[in-house]
Amino acid sequence: MIFSSLIFTYAFLPICLILYMLVKPLKGKNAVLIILSLFFYAWGEPVRVGLLILSAAVNYFIGIWIGDAKSEKGQKAAISVGLVFNIGMIAVIKYSGFLMTNVNSLFHSSLPVPDIAPLAGISFYTFQIISYIVDCYWGKVEPQRNFFKLLLYISLFPQLIAGPIVRYQTIADEIEDRTTTLQDYSEGFSRFIVGLAKKVVLADQLHKIVDSFLGSSGVSSLTIAGSWYGVIVYSLYIYFDFSGYSDMAIGIGRIFGFHFNENFNHPYLCASIQEFWQRWHISLGTFFRDYLTPITFFGYRNKYLSLALVWLCTGIWHGAAWNYILWGVYYGLFILFEELLGKKRIKKIPIVIRHIYSKLVIIIGFGIFYFDDTKGGIKNLGLFLRNLTPANPNGALGIAEKISFCNNLFLIIAAVVCTFPLISWFKKLSERSLAAKSVISVSGTAVCAALLILSSILMVDATTQAFLYWHF
Repeated sequence: MIFSSLIFTYAFLPICLILYMLVKPLKGKNAVLIILSLFFYAWGEPVRVGLLILSAAVNYFIGIWIGDAKSEKGQKAAISVGLVFNIGMIAVIKYSGFLMTNVNSLFHSSLPVPDIAPLAGISFYTFQIISYIVDCYWGKVEPQRNFFKLLLYISLFPQLIAGPIVRYQTIADEIEDRTTTLQDYSEGFSRFIVGLAKKVVLADQLHKIVDSFLGSSGVSSLTIAGSWYGVIVYSLYIYFDFSGYSDMAIGIGRIFGFHFNENFNHPYLCASIQEFWQRWHISLGTFFRDYLTPITFFGYRNKYLSLALVWLCTGIWHGAAWNYILWGVYYGLFILFEELLGKKRIKKIPIVIRHIYSKLVIIIGFGIFYFDDTKGGIKNLGLFLRNLTPANPNGALGIAEKISFCNNLFLIIAAVVCTFPLISWFKKLSERSLAAKSVISVSGTAVCAALLILSSILMVDATTQAFLYWHF
């Protein structure tokens, strides 16, 4: 089940909310959320919920072990077992097939290649679990001694499939005690509708353009303009797809009294690659910063080795394919370049040049990100990168991109405009006077209603386009 579907919007979510409101004790409300979260995750693939519960149970006992250990040696043993279990589980399920394929290719062997179906959201909830046991080990949180409360944290359906990666300490108090005010309902539903519109009205429509240029038709025949057009639209698509899911997750969480951290902060406003990653998929970036950079090498902490480890893991986290590893290394090199250049020197560069530089790096980066093994892999990536340059044998401009751009002009303009912090601007305007606040409040309600209607119309008889990060 995905958020951008009629069955979720008009059946699952209302039923969940009604049951939640009918039950008065917090213990009962938590039980409702656990049951419905497990049902949500089991939808279409019931077997995967068993692995989720197993993971929760193992890490529940790991947390207790850490808390009850009488010595540092016992705590180290507990955290080691926990890390081996969690990293081993995701390695086997997500990466074993990729690893064995490459071993066979390298050594010309014929070892059996595991064919394990990918589990939706496994990277997200596994990283949440890792953050929990590590924080228990570091003494940042107390181990949760009620298994069902920990299961609620791990399985909570708003952020289960595609994040944001919510740390236990962020919502620990709200698991124990929370209330939902009228403001929470209002802002939660508004945030959900905005996210739904990002996904259905913008991302799904942009995806059709991406598929026609970078998809099944292949990249070998694209002109220079066609290649740039396709990857620029893809950069817009992936932003609205992923940030739309995050908005919906944060909004639904708010409805049930949970306050998740922001996962996006208008990343295309950045003027450097470092700033981009401070604004894009914030929960993943902060996870690697907080849990990988403290790692020492031969007893010493080295920022360059830490940087290499962070960006290698960032690439690997996104998928079992060489393009993702290359994508991580690509960004790591630009981060290293900016580190060596220094913030003072970067600020001396004209802002226009910095914006052009950052957008070019980001757009080409998403081109690398696009070509996984299902889309031709490294071979098609090489053709794509060639076709961005004057070495392209197909010429500079073709009729296909002209027609597509003209037919989708308003969609592209709307997408570009919506990368700016429009809601924040309107909120600042509303603070100027009571009259402005009333007008903007009424207008905002009308806009949300219109977006919900438009999104609902587009979801009728539409082919369900799953969230891109569903598989990560």
